[in-house]
Amino acid sequence: MNNFTLLALDTSTEACSVALYYKGEKTFIHELTQRTHTKRILPMVDEILRQSGITLKQIEALAFGRGPGSFTGVRVGSGIAQGLALGADLPILPVSNLTAMAQAAFELYQAESVAAAIDARMNEVYFCRLQRQKVRSNSAVFFEWQAVVDEQVCSPEQAIAQMQEHNEFLVGTGWRSYPQFQQQGWNGSDIELPNALYMLDIALNDWQQGKAVSALDIEPVYLRNEVTWKKLPGRE
Repeated sequence: MNNFTLLALDTSTEACSVALYYKGEKTFIHELTQRTHTKRILPMVDEILRQSGITLKQIEALAFGRGPGSFTGVRVGSGIAQGLALGADLPILPVSNLTAMAQAAFELYQAESVAAAIDARMNEVYFCRLQRQKVRSNSAVFFEWQAVVDEQVCSPEQAIAQMQEHNEFLVGTGWRSYPQFQQQGWNGSDIELPNALYMLDIALNDWQQGKAVSALDIEPVYLRNEVTWKKLPGRE
């Protein structure tokens, strides 16, 4: 895959990031830019391409953080990814933000069992438990993150109830956001937010397995489907 060129972006949380896989090397830009994602993400894309001396036309596929995360952030990321992909005729590789944090735990700490919880506000977290496993696809062997507990939005108490015999590495802002977790002795780790850098290997694996989709077919994952903004006065 050294000759493959992949761009990844994520705006799903208060973090905003872009990453590039080019000539077998990875570069990335990661910022905390709460409420300024729409202003920063495209300049960040331009900057990382300029640093590598390439243009969007030389990208072969685009990965993006498809959620879960803040409703606005996920919408911004999916909209930007769709616009870039349509403009440059690129296939898209949607990546779970929770899985991206699990991948960070593996790349940084060799963790292969991970529990992820991002603060979803309203006394809830975006939660799942993941295990890194070897899988075979088209006569090739890949390592993938498999769900032990599926992605969901739930209360801290509901997450705790699904953590029996817990021995996973903890990632995400959720663990430090609610005292219920600290009462269990769970304080999380330094991996608190998704970073597009850790979407690259996931997306490369998905590409090799033929999992790319058209820009017209991407489906953001909100988990909390009935979002309050839909019910504000003047909204349909």
